[in-house]
Amino acid sequence: MRVLVVEDEPGLVEALRKSLEDEGYAVDTAEDGEEGLYKASVWEYDVVVLDIMLPQRDGWEVLRGIRRSKKIPVLMLTARDTVEDRVRGLDNGADDYLVKPFDMGELHARLRALIRRSVGKPSPIVEIGSVAIDTASRKVTRGGRDVILTAREYSLLELLALHRGELVSRTTIYEHLFDENDDTTSKVVEVHVSNLRKKVGKDLITTRRGLGYIIE
Repeated sequence: MRVLVVEDEPGLVEALRKSLEDEGYAVDTAEDGEEGLYKASVWEYDVVVLDIMLPQRDGWEVLRGIRRSKKIPVLMLTARDTVEDRVRGLDNGADDYLVKPFDMGELHARLRALIRRSVGKPSPIVEIGSVAIDTASRKVTRGGRDVILTAREYSLLELLALHRGELVSRTTIYEHLFDENDDTTSKVVEVHVSNLRKKVGKDLITTRRGLGYIIE
């Protein structure tokens, strides 16, 4: 899954990047509201973490700009802990609100919940035949036995599972699994799909030649 972090505190940006990448996310960052709105408008993200106090454009303006064209889940991240601010954020289209300082574990849990809700999957457990995907613990089992996946393999399986019944193009997969600095070729998607089939079953993921992949 791919996350955009719009935050102007360098130390916090790096802490968020490392923490999220350790959880298997592809992470893009923006240091001001102008850059944040541009990236949110151009690229496809699964969730946006948005600070309010930003240079050039504040978080409120960025949020309004995002909502003019995108339905991306947005978590407002700010030091302003007033009821008025929380109400304003939620009323202007934010999906959640977290006050600094915060616990990274709570941030991760909130992001997972936002991503699940955005695709209509409120439960953390996705079951497909004998395969169970726990999006909270990021664990996968097959027939009750643990399946060991790389971070990228898990992200691909989660993406396809959350969009079960929908065709997911190679381009979409690439955009959701790799950040803006990754120069990996799109051919690697086929490699990850092949590895997943060996681990969770060759019939779980169907190839639509020339179009993409689908979990029926």
